[in-house]
Amino acid sequence: MRIHTESERKKHRNLWVIGERRHGRIPNVTLELLGAGRRLADRRGQQLWCTLLGHRLADAADICFAHGADTVLAVDAPELSEFVEATYATILSRVIERYRPEIVLAGATAYGRSLIPRVAARVETGLTADCTGLEIEENSGLLRQTRPAFGGNLMATIKCVNHLPQMATV
Repeated sequence: MRIHTESERKKHRNLWVIGERRHGRIPNVTLELLGAGRRLADRRGQQLWCTLLGHRLADAADICFAHGADTVLAVDAPELSEFVEATYATILSRVIERYRPEIVLAGATAYGRSLIPRVAARVETGLTADCTGLEIEENSGLLRQTRPAFGGNLMATIKCVNHLPQMATV
């Protein structure tokens, strides 16, 4: 993994929610993440983006705006009408490299669990999976990601200090 210097960190802005769309609908996990993302983005003084991949996304974009997104980045193409992990990972990695979000959140769903680890590896950052809590650390502004550890007997709080974007599935 590549370590980001302080000057590189300043180039990363905004909090992204990777939106899902199943059978023409936005699932609750995306809407819940937009709510949590709104709170975190406001705490960082940044914008909340929702990123959607698929086909015929206009209605989905409207729903994301209605649930708090400042920007919806929609990659809309007929060839994206079916979820193909490798294709989606390539596209999502490219838009992350281009727009440089500080934080990327995705649902801990079959979609998120198959897509986001591939993306994290491609953009050379870490990933905290299956988080149950997210907060912004007071002094550093880092994302504190809480998840069960040791079979659920302990809760671990993880920070990604040297790599961006900070990524988590929730």
